[in-house]
Amino acid sequence: MANSFITVNGKAFPSPDVGLNFEVATLVNGGKNADGTFVGQKVGRDQYKVDNLQWFSLDAETWSSMLKEFSNYFVIVKFPDMVNNAWATLLMYPGNRTAEPQEIDSDTGLPSKYKNCKVNIIDCGVV
Repeated sequence: MANSFITVNGKAFPSPDVGLNFEVATLVNGGKNADGTFVGQKVGRDQYKVDNLQWFSLDAETWSSMLKEFSNYFVIVKFPDMVNNAWATLLMYPGNRTAEPQEIDSDTGLPSKYKNCKVNIIDCGVV
């Protein structure tokens, strides 16, 4: 895949078609006191989520190959880090993976093409 946007376990994924969001979450250990003043502190490092990765249409072989990268659940992901304007590489895990059959192979009865292929990839928080 020539126009790689993200890699999972070193496998290049195509650039998403629509919907991509980068999310950075800052974890804290507390909240506000009785006066409404924030008294918590930041815990650990900021954590990332590559949210709403979506492809309008992928052939079944490509989608299957992408999904197989998540077979061990935890993956190494290289993605654009909007905070540092650089590439980041983190241990992450996938959220739900969804797709809709678009075309069916008349010989096998299996989908040969999928539409609305989606996945989220979430930071494990490992330093």
